[in-house]
Amino acid sequence: MKVNISDWNVEDSGFWASTGKKIANRNLIISIPALLLAFSVWIMWGVIIKYMKDFGYNFGMTDGLIPGSDAFNEALNKVNGLYYTLPAIAGLAGATLRLPNSFLISLAGGRNVIFTSTLLLIIPAVGTSMALADLNTTYMMFAVMALLSGFGGGNFASSMSNISFFFPKKNQGYALGMNAGIGNLGVAVMQKTIPFVVGFALFGAIGTSVGSGDAPLAGLQNAGWVWVPLLSLAAIAAFFGMNNVITGTPKLPNTFQGVTKTLFMVFLGLVSASVGAYLLVGLKVNMWIVLPIVIILSVLLMKYATPGEIKLNLKKQFSILSDKHNWIMTIIYTMTFGSFIGFSAAFPKLCQDIFVYTNPADPSFINPNAPNFMLWVFLGPALGALIRPVGGILSDKINSGSRVTAFSTVFQIIATLAVAFFVIKAREANSPEQYWWPFFISFMVLFLTTGIGNGSTFRSIPYIFQKEQAGPVLGWTSAIAAYGAFVIPKVFGQQISLGTPEKALFGFAIYYVACLVLNWYFYDRKKSGIQC
Repeated sequence: MKVNISDWNVEDSGFWASTGKKIANRNLIISIPALLLAFSVWIMWGVIIKYMKDFGYNFGMTDGLIPGSDAFNEALNKVNGLYYTLPAIAGLAGATLRLPNSFLISLAGGRNVIFTSTLLLIIPAVGTSMALADLNTTYMMFAVMALLSGFGGGNFASSMSNISFFFPKKNQGYALGMNAGIGNLGVAVMQKTIPFVVGFALFGAIGTSVGSGDAPLAGLQNAGWVWVPLLSLAAIAAFFGMNNVITGTPKLPNTFQGVTKTLFMVFLGLVSASVGAYLLVGLKVNMWIVLPIVIILSVLLMKYATPGEIKLNLKKQFSILSDKHNWIMTIIYTMTFGSFIGFSAAFPKLCQDIFVYTNPADPSFINPNAPNFMLWVFLGPALGALIRPVGGILSDKINSGSRVTAFSTVFQIIATLAVAFFVIKAREANSPEQYWWPFFISFMVLFLTTGIGNGSTFRSIPYIFQKEQAGPVLGWTSAIAAYGAFVIPKVFGQQISLGTPEKALFGFAIYYVACLVLNWYFYDRKKSGIQC
């Protein structure tokens, strides 16, 4: 098989039918499971922290304190906030790593990037397993592993950018929808896989947890180990089955050069993410200050800390930052994907805090009638991911991604307000479990609307931008939107500690209304000048 393809013109119907379609579909088939696994590792902290609270990973903060005392309860509340911070760190890193990943395909080649980025995910998978094997593991160790899990979040930008080069414009909705939709399904797969593997010695020969007399704890390290063989297979498939194409990478590198460029750019992103995590956890800087610092630092590092050849290429790509439509689509896509990934990261822990640990005065109190929410939480990300291709396909059918985005946004606002209403009712009730199903159903509708909007928004981008700009814009918008995985868990964690999680939802709803207006004014009204 020819790895580097220099003759690639999928807009030519003859070339597409005879050659392009077969190659494009093979790359898509390999790309999808690699992206699914990337999402699984990236968002796994949303489930892991639920078990960490159950099994008592308290990072030494309750040592020497009397259970039930005010000091003990205060310490537990602080620990609970630190739990929410772990998926937030993973979200911060994943979003930040998307920034260099947005430009990787043009530098290193799609096959080289997907192979390298998939292989890197084995590091946090193994490291997390080792950290979970000991109840006395420090919080810093968990924070570092959450940071490295961000490799999986970064992969989305390069994966989507890569697939956009393999398919003609008329098939963009389908191709991007399938890659992202089934890739996003990794969140749901993870939410079912980890509870399944926790509790038995799946990888007992590799290591057992401290407290191994307790069967569930003995298998908690499986939350990381289970991904290692799958990631290895996905990396091998990418190496031997994928291609680099000249439309995506004008100067096609060899494998060694491509891998080296990928590692270098990922390292730059990791530096920025590490600074952000230190500011957040070490110095306790407000997240709204941390966020712009990390983004600006990432852009500066890519602009000034890269070798000449890479710097010249990036300079051309950075032209998208002066295009107002790049920023408008970034804001809109943050509404859809940012919400999807942020809610996916926070949903299990949010359910636990609203329906299980229901006594603010006693953080250790467990509602005996609490719903078994872990049986159901996977459905939200699953529905959001599975319906994403529908958003792209619907947009292709009616030839308007903006129109589909408008309708999905209206229902997204309604669903968000409904969730907030049932959160209030549950908090005020003596038996909060009676509001579980209305709360859950409202959240499922919310996930569905984010999924449809994800597909329709991404379909619009190739119609707004030229071919050479569409890939970087797809990467950039997905990078900024991914900060939803950072913001939403942190906001929920803050509001949970204040006893008002519904205020977070009201804030999200206001943001969605603003996005609805932007989408209508620039793309959906008759006189907008851009039909997408």
